[in-house]
Amino acid sequence: MKTNLSMISLAAMTAVSSYSFAEEQTKVKNVLFIVADDLKTTLSCYGEDLVQTPNIDALAKDGVVFTRAYCNAVWCAPSRASFMMGRYKANLKDHVSVAEHFKNNGYYTARSGKVYHMRVPGDTVAGTDGHDHPASWVEKYNAKGLEAHTPGKYALLNKNDFKDADDMENRQSTGTRWRMFVSVESEGDGSDQPDYKAADKAIEMMRKSQDKPFFIGLGFVRPHYPMVAPKKYFDMYPLDKIKLPKTVENDLDDIPVKGRAGTLGTKSGIDKYIDNQKRMWRAYYASVTFMDDQLGRVMKELDELGIRDETAIVFLSDHGYHLGEHGLWEKYALHEEVSRVPLIISVPGGLKGESESIVELVDLYPTLSDLAGLPKPAAVHGKSLAPLLTKNINKKVRDAAYSWNGGNNALRTKNWAYMQYPDGEEELYDMINDPLQFTNLARKPEQKEKLVNFRKKLKEKLKSFKNK
Repeated sequence: MKTNLSMISLAAMTAVSSYSFAEEQTKVKNVLFIVADDLKTTLSCYGEDLVQTPNIDALAKDGVVFTRAYCNAVWCAPSRASFMMGRYKANLKDHVSVAEHFKNNGYYTARSGKVYHMRVPGDTVAGTDGHDHPASWVEKYNAKGLEAHTPGKYALLNKNDFKDADDMENRQSTGTRWRMFVSVESEGDGSDQPDYKAADKAIEMMRKSQDKPFFIGLGFVRPHYPMVAPKKYFDMYPLDKIKLPKTVENDLDDIPVKGRAGTLGTKSGIDKYIDNQKRMWRAYYASVTFMDDQLGRVMKELDELGIRDETAIVFLSDHGYHLGEHGLWEKYALHEEVSRVPLIISVPGGLKGESESIVELVDLYPTLSDLAGLPKPAAVHGKSLAPLLTKNINKKVRDAAYSWNGGNNALRTKNWAYMQYPDGEEELYDMINDPLQFTNLARKPEQKEKLVNFRKKLKEKLKSFKNK
């Protein structure tokens, strides 16, 4: 499509264009931007044997699977603001989002479900906007659900508390400390769930936007807690088939206190219940597979509308998750389980396969701008992946990925993972010989030179975007 320059925003007028994909390849008319919530790389296309994700796998075969993609912030609100604004640390009021950029260039932009941060279950129960960015959208839709109060078999797994559908008033819900350990095997077919409703609305949005190009943000809330899915999805994962993550004795002893901040460890109580730890994984898998089915319905509609070959599809998660690795649960930490995320991009006329290039979620904004033939706003921090998607699948984009949480910072290179905390504590892992990050080498004298290099590299990284 040809860009209508008269519709470009003031921010876009100061843009720079780094790569003209649209002039060389099949032109991208539409963008379908799909965000999962709290999804780690537990997918078949990432080598997970047990989980069933046929629709994500099908998308993976039709695009590029990034095996070394990293979020820039390790919890929901700042991560989503970051990749939507294309900036490492983003204030939603100060810059033009990627969706707004497309809207200002004549696109129909719409949100179905959770794209910017929403409280789950708070905003999903209430049907409220959360931290939405109204300027991004022509149309928006909040997918509601009963969450922990969905009829079915309820479990609060760290308290070994199980209830049936007839004991609704005693269920834990919003505002409780342990809601991340809640699961519900629902009685229905799933049509009452937020992700089902979000998929329905996204399909409706695609159908109505045929007269102009679209940028549709589809946000699923699963597998974010409470992990609710119809019973049939739980039945796919018998407990005796589930293997818990490898752990080592005294694993937390060499992890700085700030490196565990915000995560839930042994104090949660679930370490006392081995079967309940397996039930956590079972519920996580079940909600992932349920989410995958909703993705499949949307992909089917793309094909039936005849627009798959002119639509760029992005599938990602806002961050990963701890499910008992290192004895930790939830997000916030800078470990590989949390900072590494699934990222799949399918582009009409583009390459297919796996890419080992290190990439960041902040790169999505300039990538999509290039694919659509739009200029990239100068305020964007990321680097375009368009050449990698079309010319060289393993083209080197950057030496290291940067992630943060508050004053905690991390760099991930090809072979090493480094974390630095405000109190001076550090973590350093040899990712070739210790990919599960069991041995922190930061206190080893023989690693002094490497630590000096990482400190310098991190200082340069922080300086590179501080005033941009």
